Amino acid sequence: MKTTLGVIVGNRGFFPKHLCVSGREEVLRVLAEEGINAVALGPEDTPYGSVESLSDAQKCADLFKRHRDEIDGVLVTLPNFGDERAVANTLRFAGLDVPVLVHAFPDEAGKMSIADRRDSFCGKMSVCNNLTQYGIPYSLTSLHTESPSSEAFRRDLQRFAATCRVVRGLKGARIGILGARPAAFNTVRFSEKLLESSGISVETLDLFEAFGRVGRLDDADPRVKAKRDEIAAYVPTEGIPPEALVKMAKLGVVIDDWMASNALVGVAVQCWTAMEEFFGVVPCTVMSMLSNRLLPAACETDAGGLIAMYALQLASGRPSALVDWNNNYGDDPDKCVLFHCSNWPKDFLADARMDYQAIIAGTVGRENTYGTVVGRARPAPFTYCRVATDDQWGEISSYVGQGELTDDPISTFGGVAVARIPDLQGLLRYICEMGFEHHVAVNPSLVGAAVADAFGTYLGWEVYHHDA
Repeated sequence: MKTTLGVIVGNRGFFPKHLCVSGREEVLRVLAEEGINAVALGPEDTPYGSVESLSDAQKCADLFKRHRDEIDGVLVTLPNFGDERAVANTLRFAGLDVPVLVHAFPDEAGKMSIADRRDSFCGKMSVCNNLTQYGIPYSLTSLHTESPSSEAFRRDLQRFAATCRVVRGLKGARIGILGARPAAFNTVRFSEKLLESSGISVETLDLFEAFGRVGRLDDADPRVKAKRDEIAAYVPTEGIPPEALVKMAKLGVVIDDWMASNALVGVAVQCWTAMEEFFGVVPCTVMSMLSNRLLPAACETDAGGLIAMYALQLASGRPSALVDWNNNYGDDPDKCVLFHCSNWPKDFLADARMDYQAIIAGTVGRENTYGTVVGRARPAPFTYCRVATDDQWGEISSYVGQGELTDDPISTFGGVAVARIPDLQGLLRYICEMGFEHHVAVNPSLVGAAVADAFGTYLGWEVYHHDA
C-alpha cells in the first residue's frame, strides 16, 4: 500500500521565489505525514528545488527516470503561477506514463501585493492546457486551489494515491481462470484480447488438470495438513465431514501452487457443478481464504468481476467480495439484498462459519456441497464496481459507486448483506439498459472516485460513476 510520488514544484521567474521555498517544504512535509514517499529535486539541483527552465525540466526528468520503478504517480504543485512548458516538458522527457495530479496553492486576500501574490489559480489552467496539448492525462484536486495542510488536500492526496495503485496494479496484472465457463452463465463471457490490450493477461488451467494434481497429493502430505489446519483456523467447521475438509485442503494447495508459479494476482473459478459432481465439495472456503489474503477469487469464471475485485482491493488495501445484485428489500427503492452462496472473505462477515451449499444441494446431493462460508456482512460504508469487456464496441466498460451496508434485519442462507445506495433505481436501470452482468464486486471502503479516475482517465475505459 506504500505509494511513491514524483513531485514537480512549478515556478515562474517574475513571481515571488520565497513561495517556492516554503511551498516545497510544506508539500513534502504533508506527503510524509500522509505516509507517501516523495522523489523531488532539491535546492542543490535547481533554484529552490523548482522547475522553470528547459534545463530544470531535463534534470527533473532524469531524476524521475532513475526512480522509474518506484514512482507510482506525479504531483505537480504550483506555489506560484508556475511555468507550464517546464511542467509539461518534465513529464514528456521522463516518459513515466503514470497518473498526474495538478495542485495549486491558494492566495490569501490580505497578501495580494507583488511581494506575496501567487496567481496559482490562473497558472493551474495554463498547466492543464499544456498537458492537454501534450496528450498527457491528469487528475484535479476537488477544489481549484487548496492549502497543502488542509483536510481537503489530504483527502485528495489519498484518493490520488489510490488511483495510482489501481493503475499500476492493473497494468501488467496476470489473472487465472480455473476451469471452463459454466454452461448456464453466458453472462460471464469476456474477451481475453481486450484485457490484453489494457495490459491484463489471462492464464488458464483446465479443471480436469487441477483434479489430476489433487489426485497426486497424499492425505499425509505436510502441505495438505498445513492447509487443513489453516482452514480450521479460518472458520468454524463443526459438522463438516473430515473427508470434505481434506479435499478442500488439497484443492487449496493446488491453487496456491498454480497461482504462485504463474505470478497470478487473482483467480476466477468454475465453481459449479462439475466441482461438486466429480470432486465432491464446493471451493468457496478456499476462495474466501484467497480473497482474505488479498488474492481475490471470483465465482463462475467471472474475469470481469475478478478485475473489479482487484481494483477495489488495490485502492483500499482491503479484501473484496463478488456478489449478486440479488433481491429487493421490501418497498425501499434505495435498498437491496447482496448475496452469494458464498465465498465472501471473512474480513466482511460478523459471524463466518462453514456450511453446505443450499442452492445446488438438491441437484448434486448435500454430501457433495460442503465448504461454503456463510454469515452476515457487518454494517459498513462500501464501494461497488463492475468491469466488462464490450466485444461489440471493442472496449472495456465499467461502473462504480458507493453506499452503505446496513444492519437491517434479513433472514436467509449463504452470505448476505442489505445495502443502501442513493438512487438505486437509477443505477439498476443503467445496469439493465447497458447489459451489465448480475455480479458486482464490493469492498468495505469508500474508494469510488479513485477507481473511476483510474479506469476513465488513465486506462481509457468507459466508466459510469454513479455518485458523480
